[in-house]
Parts: sequence; structure tokens; C-alpha cells
Amino acid sequence: MKAIIRQTAIAMGMATSLLGMAALGTAQAQEPVTVTIGWAPPDITGVFKTATDFFEKSAQDAKAHGFNVEVITRAPTSHLAFADQVAIIEDFIQRRVDVIAVSPSEVQTVRSALAAAGEAGIPVIVVNLLEPIEGLDIAAYIGFDNTQGGMVSAYSVADYFGGPGVLGTGDKVEVKPGDYLDLEFWQKTYADLPEEERAKIKAKGVIIEGVAGGFFSTARLNGFHEVMKQFPNVEIVGNPCAADWNREKATRCTEDFMQSAGQDLDFIWAASNEMGLGAMLALGNANRLQLANEPHESGSGKVAVFTNDVTPESVDQIANNRLIAETTHGFADWGWFGTKFAVQLACQEETPAQFDIRPRTVYVDNAREFYPDPQLPDIDWDTIRANCKKAG
Repeated sequence: MKAIIRQTAIAMGMATSLLGMAALGTAQAQEPVTVTIGWAPPDITGVFKTATDFFEKSAQDAKAHGFNVEVITRAPTSHLAFADQVAIIEDFIQRRVDVIAVSPSEVQTVRSALAAAGEAGIPVIVVNLLEPIEGLDIAAYIGFDNTQGGMVSAYSVADYFGGPGVLGTGDKVEVKPGDYLDLEFWQKTYADLPEEERAKIKAKGVIIEGVAGGFFSTARLNGFHEVMKQFPNVEIVGNPCAADWNREKATRCTEDFMQSAGQDLDFIWAASNEMGLGAMLALGNANRLQLANEPHESGSGKVAVFTNDVTPESVDQIANNRLIAETTHGFADWGWFGTKFAVQLACQEETPAQFDIRPRTVYVDNAREFYPDPQLPDIDWDTIRANCKKAG
């Protein structure tokens, strides 16, 4: 009888011990996992403010699911302060952040700093780029093909000045809400266009580029010209004006173009959002801005603006017909997925090696699909937390 009582007591003690261990395990599972992300954009205005906002939004989303994510954002004073961005990355390495996310001012200038991060065992996410940086072990790329970004913008110009599409007076292509007007869409639209129809697309335009000779600017220019050579009567007047991705400099470029080209100018393509908004402001001040909801007449002096990037500010201008079209590069996506991938890397989980934003055309009919409430998928933070191998 005593043996039976003793065994019962032992069993009860074991059950109590197991319950205690389970409670301890539950408590440990609920402790947040801390992840520190060092985010180094080339500046903190315009498009990069949008990306930063969504790094933070994604971090806040993660906090409701077992993570304590801190995003440390530091940026140089301008796109040309190359040494400052290198110093910021080096500081992140010294701080031993869990992951570094960077949008390089220029690819070559950050190469040594990113190599040092790898040597220190800190994973690196590069945004604004899909093309792998040779010789570096980058954990993930979030971005787009910059050449394709320029190509999509060029097709928007062709569409507006008489080609098939969604913008101008040419044959209309039916699209549904949510359809991607990406490079594949445009190439399919123009694949069988006869030469005589291509010749009917007529316009004179100028280009505002970023940093002359830089990787991003060169890639976008190459893409733009690659498409434009299909249309013999679209003339690019003069040389590109380098505005260093800066709004104020682009305003001065536009003022110079208006003076040199006179009334005989139909469009400006600015290779970035900040520069496009600068061109729009300069044309508006001179009463020469072509509105999307008014017919264009060649020789009237009115100039249509096309650009690249897409931010809440530029979406408002598209919705108000002041910008004809813009090619999105997915800045909200950068931040939203940037935080997700950083947390996964800190948790020793796999991420895609490349995440393609797929540049696509934004115009008045689809502008509100992008801002103020961009269509971004939910992140399954609970599964990421359950698989996380990082200690709290």
C-alpha cells in the first residue's frame, strides 16, 4: 500500500514539474526576439523617406508578433557624399547590428564596406538593385532592373504621343485594376506594331539624368534609348542634363531646356522622382506644364513630364494630372520586405536571393493603387517567430 502511495506521489510530482516546464517554455516563447537593422539610404528625402517609413511600418507590424525590431536609419547629406555612406556602414559594423540594409549611392563606392560587413558575419540586404555586385556575398537583393525601369518609361512616352496603350490618343489597350503595366505588358503591346504606325509617333524631348556616368543613371538611360530607337520620329534634343537626383538642380536643368529649346519641346523625361517633380515645378511656374487631361498640341510650348520612382507626393501629382506617367520602383516594397528579410536573416532563416519589384507604369487611372495605401501582402510573422533560431 505504501508503495502505491509513493508511486502516486512521484507521479504527481513529475506532473507538477512538467507543468512548470511547460509554463516556463510558454513564457520563453512569448519573450520578444530583438533584431537591430542598420538602414543606410543615400539620403532621407523623397523616395528614401517612403522606403524608411515602410521599414518602420513593417517593424511595428512585427512587434505585435513576438519581435522587438529596431531600425537605425542614417544617411549622408547628399547622393554625392560617398565617403559618408561608407562611414555609416562601418559604424553599423562596429555597433554589431544584426543586419545591414543599404541603398548604395553608387555601387563601387560601398564595395569595400559591404565586404567588411560580410567578414564581420553581418548579413547585408541591398535595395534599389537586382543586378548582383560581383565579388560580394550579399544575402538578398530587393529592387528592380534599372535598365528595365528606363524602358518602361520610354514606352509610356511612346504611348502618350500616339502609340497604343493607356495614355494618349492611340489605340486603347484594355486593362483591369491590379494589372501590371510592366515591361512584359509594353513589349507585348508593341510587338506587332507596323513600321508605319511606329513612324506616326512623333515628339521632341529632353532628358534629365542623375549622376553623370553613374551606374543607376547609365542603366536607366540605356533602357530609355533602347526603346526610343524603335520610333524614328521621337527626337531626343541635345545631351542629358545631370541633376544628381536633386529637385533643385532639376529645376535649373528645366529652365535651361525651356530657354534653349524654346516652344519646340514636347516632353521631359526625368530619371527620378525628385528630378521629375523639379521639372514639373519649373514648367508650372512658366505656365508651360502639359496637363494629362488636356490635349497636347505640338509647338504649343506645353511640355509633358514623365519620370521614375513613385512616392505619395508624386502620386498626388499624377492624380491631379500634373505628371503624365511615372514608373514605380516600389519604395514601399523595399521597406516592407526589407524588414521582413532582415528579421528572417537574423533568425537564420532563408530569404529570396533576389526580390524583383518589376517596374511598371503609374498613371491617373491606377495611381491610387500605390498611395496612400499601397497594396502590400500580409507578413506571416508568427511562422517566422516559430522558426526563429535567434535568442531574445
